[in-house]
Amino acid sequence: MQWRQVDSDGRPGPWGRSCLISLIPGALFVTAAVLLLALLLVKLLWAWTVPELFPGAVKQGLIAETISWYAAFKLAIFIAVLAGVARAGRGR
Repeated sequence: MQWRQVDSDGRPGPWGRSCLISLIPGALFVTAAVLLLALLLVKLLWAWTVPELFPGAVKQGLIAETISWYAAFKLAIFIAVLAGVARAGRGR
């Protein structure tokens, strides 16, 4: 006689509906952590490179020396779109 594991919703195996629902908060936390890390990286790279690359423009106020979290978010989305377009253009 062979035992079959059945979840509370009647589905066989360890990956029933209740188990998948319990994974959602962890997946949301990991997604938020990756997004926060990406935004922090964009902000740090901006503050590190832009004032050295364009010192005259920063001094005149043409380019911001630092950017806000919202501007970093928009820049990260822009970079992601460009990367997606470049990947699609290669014809994977």
